[in-house]
Amino acid sequence: MKIPFSPPYIDDDIKREVMETLDSGWITSGPRVLALEKLVAEQTGLAHVACCNSATSGLMLLLHWFGVTRGDEVIIPAYTYAATALVVMHIGATPVMVDSGEDFNIDIAKVKERITSKTKAIIPVDIAGWPCDYQELFELVNAPEVRARFKPVTENQKKLGRIMVLSDAAHSLGATYAGKPIGTWGDFSVFSFHAVKNVTTAEGGAMCINLPQPTFDHAEVYRTLKLWSLNGQTKDALAKTNGAGWRYDIVYPGFKMNMPDICAAIGLAQLRKYPTFMLPERKRVAEAYAKGFANYSWAIVPPMKDDVRESSYHVFALRIKGITEAQRDSLIERITEVGVSVNVHFQPLPILTVFRERGYRIEDYPVAFSCYATEISLPIYPQLDQDKIDYIIDAVVRAYKSL
Repeated sequence: MKIPFSPPYIDDDIKREVMETLDSGWITSGPRVLALEKLVAEQTGLAHVACCNSATSGLMLLLHWFGVTRGDEVIIPAYTYAATALVVMHIGATPVMVDSGEDFNIDIAKVKERITSKTKAIIPVDIAGWPCDYQELFELVNAPEVRARFKPVTENQKKLGRIMVLSDAAHSLGATYAGKPIGTWGDFSVFSFHAVKNVTTAEGGAMCINLPQPTFDHAEVYRTLKLWSLNGQTKDALAKTNGAGWRYDIVYPGFKMNMPDICAAIGLAQLRKYPTFMLPERKRVAEAYAKGFANYSWAIVPPMKDDVRESSYHVFALRIKGITEAQRDSLIERITEVGVSVNVHFQPLPILTVFRERGYRIEDYPVAFSCYATEISLPIYPQLDQDKIDYIIDAVVRAYKSL
């Protein structure tokens, strides 16, 4: 049996939406991007969501909007994908890495130790779709002694009056924290619609606006983000086609980060059935894994639901108790040999050359390394039936016994 790791979910509704987009003659940013923004907003309970061409672009644009620049620091987890750090570096600031907790997410107690007068933002990451502890994080950034250390420079920094919480929610569309959807917790939250995510546009992202009101006008922030994501151009192609006239102006040195309609069409068709079909199906697979591994003392299943949080079931991050990194790699080889494609989420950033050469040391992040060294990501998507799930579980068990 051959089981891929994360194929996209493509059905007739998605194909129909894409073909209708092609037949419409409009494939760049247009009505389907606007429809996708509206649907994400409805499902997260927000008023304004701005789509872009990737979650990476969205994170970078939002840091830029807040005025983060050279000399500033942004706190991030050491356990995350490289993009979380690269967006900080791209705008000239310094990533300040923090170790993880046992749930893979950033250790907020250690965040407090790394805050300085240079700290402008914190980027928590909902690893595998498991939400960070946002209430604890906001208690930290709103603490009088932490607010007193914040040194605002730009107008937006002065209006917020504290460190910005920019949620890297690339994994967590559909997850909940304290009864509210992820997207409504950070000052901004950014979803990813990359090909392997729960909902995909092939490539793409969405910026969810949740700043304090009435301090910030969300509609105005939305217009600014849309303007800056299209080179600072005052009229997009759709507006000009709809009679707004050909003449435009460039009023800001912006970026090229807009999402095209042909991509939005895929996500729009998927998102319509995400709450009622695709997300419940991912939960079904995760629960089947949890049940299947329950009798094995060496298997540590990832957190999925408690009294406060529920995952989006994006990655099933199985950990194997008491093994080394080399043994984990051997397990992966043996599982792959029988046709099951698995992965690892993630290599902690200090392991990677670009960060290691800048002085980050993996020895400073022992929990992150331990999580990584013992982790195997199993396939999780709606197309997996119980026979395939049983085959995957058996492949893992057999690989472990053969060590």
